[in-house]
Amino acid sequence: MNNDNPNIVFNPLISSIQKVVLYETRARLYLVGSNNRETRFRLLTIDRLAHNRLSIEENANEFNNLEIRRFVASLTGSPRVTSAYGVLGFVRFLEGYYLLLVTKRKCCAHIGRHLVYTIKDTVMVRVNEVTSQRPPHPHEDRYKRMFQNIDLRSNFYFSYSYDLTRTLQYNESAPRYVGAKVDLDKDEPLPDWNTLTNNVDQAHERVDYAFRTDSRKRFVWNAYLLQPMEGIMLKDWLLEVTHGFVSQSCISIFGRHVNVCLVARRSSRFAGTRFLKRGANFQGDVANEVETEQIVSDGQRICAFTQMRGSIPSHWSQDISKMVPKPQIQLDICDPYAQTPSLHFERLLFHYGAPLIMLNLVKKRERRKHESIISKELEYSIRYLNQFLPPPHRMKHIHFDMARQSRLSGGNVMEQLAIHAESIVQMTGMFFKAAGSEPGLQTGIVRTNCVDCLDRTNSAQFAIGKCALGHQLERLGFVKSAKLEFDSDCVTMLENLYEEHGDTLALQYGGSQLVHRIKTYRKTAPWGSQGSDVMQTLSRYYSNTFSDTEKQHSINLFLGIYKPSLTKQGPPIWELQTDYDMHNPFVPKADNKAITDWVRRKVRECLPYSCADSNKLVKELFRVHTSGLEMIDAYSNYHQSFKWTDFSEHIAFEISQLALRYMPTFRTNFSPFQRQIQTSRKARQNPSMTGQSSTGSMNSNSSSSSEGDDSSSDEDLSASFAEKEANQTESTEPAAATLATGLPSMEEIYGCTINPPSKQSMSVYKKYVQMGKLSSGGARPAQTAVAQRDQELAKIMRGITLRPLSDYGTDSYLSVRPPVVPRKSLMVYAEYCRTRSTFNAVPKLEEFDVLYQYVQKL
Repeated sequence: MNNDNPNIVFNPLISSIQKVVLYETRARLYLVGSNNRETRFRLLTIDRLAHNRLSIEENANEFNNLEIRRFVASLTGSPRVTSAYGVLGFVRFLEGYYLLLVTKRKCCAHIGRHLVYTIKDTVMVRVNEVTSQRPPHPHEDRYKRMFQNIDLRSNFYFSYSYDLTRTLQYNESAPRYVGAKVDLDKDEPLPDWNTLTNNVDQAHERVDYAFRTDSRKRFVWNAYLLQPMEGIMLKDWLLEVTHGFVSQSCISIFGRHVNVCLVARRSSRFAGTRFLKRGANFQGDVANEVETEQIVSDGQRICAFTQMRGSIPSHWSQDISKMVPKPQIQLDICDPYAQTPSLHFERLLFHYGAPLIMLNLVKKRERRKHESIISKELEYSIRYLNQFLPPPHRMKHIHFDMARQSRLSGGNVMEQLAIHAESIVQMTGMFFKAAGSEPGLQTGIVRTNCVDCLDRTNSAQFAIGKCALGHQLERLGFVKSAKLEFDSDCVTMLENLYEEHGDTLALQYGGSQLVHRIKTYRKTAPWGSQGSDVMQTLSRYYSNTFSDTEKQHSINLFLGIYKPSLTKQGPPIWELQTDYDMHNPFVPKADNKAITDWVRRKVRECLPYSCADSNKLVKELFRVHTSGLEMIDAYSNYHQSFKWTDFSEHIAFEISQLALRYMPTFRTNFSPFQRQIQTSRKARQNPSMTGQSSTGSMNSNSSSSSEGDDSSSDEDLSASFAEKEANQTESTEPAAATLATGLPSMEEIYGCTINPPSKQSMSVYKKYVQMGKLSSGGARPAQTAVAQRDQELAKIMRGITLRPLSDYGTDSYLSVRPPVVPRKSLMVYAEYCRTRSTFNAVPKLEEFDVLYQYVQKL
């Protein structure tokens, strides 16, 4: 992307604050931040006596180890000490501020040499001391408890050197704009990096640049908490956190490990629970929006494919006042000119390019109109907006009634989804980068949706991810064909990743695990899992009915959608009837742009490529004259050779061991791409799934939610699967397990077979065995006469002639008669002794005759 010169290298800045120590005194809070090596220190001072306001001062100087020790020793009293790994930010309810720190972390993945951490524990510290004697506000504690309902220990991720809010393709592109506030339509970009000379002495001299990335605020969940810290000098204090799912696994290809990382970013715009957030707001932000990126790397080369899910971008909702499993879908606002969908699709064109592919999984034909209402609305919006796009870059709409296809007799949903997935991957392509190879770019994105964007959506995304994985491995050179077989170790690993991915997102949105899984749509799930599906449905129904409102209040409070205030008169958040006005503020338009001109000129000029990737924006950019600086030294930041560690603590070693979990103990074909007989192995559990939603306030025995499932379709799906399994059970009986069925033949493995011996050979062998028994005395009892044994031995030896192999004469350890060496042998040895000592060297031409005569006499 806009930089084909391999000699120009752009390095992201590594945060210089990776460890934080908090010293609490009565008057001050001291935050001491240090780098990973603990050799450089920065200092923040927070005034605790300031009433209901936040006073932060940063020391402009950088301290070394000795200086910071002297400062800590100078603190009076016995300050309370808290060790942490980063500052999440500050929050204020009604009286004073609170400080949030990450006290525990765990490395969960690595992208290249960039480590990704998940939050395991946090602490909330009161900043402002209570100076007056009056009692605290009665709502303060309730707001605090509501804020803490957001479980920061579950599915929140960060990195000190990698921007998790952006795709790999964006992070690897070259910067074009620098600054905090840039207008792409008016400001001039940087010069083209391909034509820039960089003032080097030699043409092939390497040039290193360092940049500080500009994160995508849509996926930063603590952006509201970091607002009080934006005025400080050093930007490394700002630890931005994403929410969603990050997990990494491994494929062992005959001993070579290929890492597969799945990164899901949940949008913080129009975020909420399952039934309370539907459709889109007036800014084009849709509910349940998640960007999923599949990254495959073998250590030297890297390949990525991005897809997304989200609710249908229209103004629709479901009435949950009545306690019914499936509330009726209704359109709230008529949008004849598709203005809300245009804002959503224009943002997708800006970030991902063209074509935009809409994979719509909702039902199309129903006895009573339910899902088809929003399906027709989506089709109309796409058809209307496509009129104003150039024909090569128009949006594609693929309608696939997944529930109907599952009910059809023998309908294999995954096979039909694979056909659509292949065409999708061919249209969008994927990002690929390797030294010495031509790079590849992904242009466009597939957007999958059903009603809830959970069950059906997750299975469809797995089908697309499976097809993309085949093309990624083919591009990396590990397979000849991009088609991967089900039940192979490779696909089983990817299926487990997407199962965890779907469970985690469904837990965040609905409070229960997936009801219909990938095996359900493949019709290979065991019959016993149907009972578990019923329990998940009941858990989801209970969570949506009784706890979703409180979850929504917690999300609005955490994201700053609702800000408590003593000055503004109004009811508290728990007394509000709806949060519609919070998510749909009235913003008058400043321009008079025509409704038909819904795509900006800058975006149209970049199509089919991504405008965001082609015009990458960074906060800082400067040239460095050595690649060994700590601020860009990704090698030392990844390996951490400056401290003692063992293999179990290293993320690369931990991930490499995951390949053993997907491979049976006894097997003959070690290829991860061949179909194997899958034994009942326990799938790897998501460590963050503790049975409690990360955005919930109540415990649940299950995790993750299901879709707006049609009850009739679920029963038909279960009944058809039960009938199929019953027929298979009646028609087939398990065969007896033998060595022939369990092990392959010798001819299949070695190319030869063992035949039985001939009769003549068996008779000789029997005589040999009998002779051995007679000679050792084991054929007859001990009291057998010697004469009888001799007779039987003579009978056996009849027809067998035994000749000695060697004649040792009468030599013994007392005396040895030297052998007689023939005269001919002595002459050969004498000629050998007369040869030159440089025998191994190349001989001269006149020496060839002597050597030839010597060789002839050997």
